[in-house]
Amino acid sequence: MEAQFGPHRFYAGEGGGSAEFRGARFDVADLRGARFTDCDLTGVTIRDGWLVDVSISGYLSNVTVNGVDVGDFVTAELDRLHPERVQLRKIQTADDFRAMWDTIERLWAQATERAGRLPARALTQQVDDEWSFAQTLRHLVFITDAWASRTVLDSELPYHPIGLPQSWYPAADAAALGIDLAAEPGYDDILAARADRMAVIRRIVAELSDDSLGRLCRRSPAPGYPDGGATVADCIGVVMEEEIEHYRFAMRDLSVLEAR
Repeated sequence: MEAQFGPHRFYAGEGGGSAEFRGARFDVADLRGARFTDCDLTGVTIRDGWLVDVSISGYLSNVTVNGVDVGDFVTAELDRLHPERVQLRKIQTADDFRAMWDTIERLWAQATERAGRLPARALTQQVDDEWSFAQTLRHLVFITDAWASRTVLDSELPYHPIGLPQSWYPAADAAALGIDLAAEPGYDDILAARADRMAVIRRIVAELSDDSLGRLCRRSPAPGYPDGGATVADCIGVVMEEEIEHYRFAMRDLSVLEAR
């Protein structure tokens, strides 16, 4: 049986957002150049549309293009390119978690070394309005604080001030956690915070047992997140899925930066 954890279980509809266009209908509309970021497009129907030079990224399920469900194809291709996704889905035991973290540490060590060969300014450059490499590392600091230190370790306020929450996260909630969304930390400071948080996960997985995976964590990860119901396996699984998905995004954008 595959492990049942991951951000989509906990994050569905998390951003709320404006309901202004819910149920909207666009007929013979020119949407060229439109951009949808962090939008819930569940149930959207496009008929007789022109999809040319279109880029889509996100969680796909039951996505049909010209009568063909493309979800399985996309999943299979992503799994081929990133076999760590398959490894994550197959986790069942504490040893599996430890092996998964070994893989994540290896992948990010390679990514950080690769990024380090770029000019310093490139590390804070955004590609197509996505997070820069430095911002990605800051986000993973926040994810560790939220889904490991606060939940698994039961820490009341573990948030690093340079951590970077999701783009939808309310600024007031971030400030209440001691996070400075306007911070522009140096890259060395980011690397230090990132290394510290990775060591936190290393310590957690080193002490995991099969029996402890099902323990319910007392604290919700952060304001605005669902209360309760997350097990140790759920929480560490969220951290690991975030790690491998953001690694994938980082590799995509590093290739663009290198080409520049």
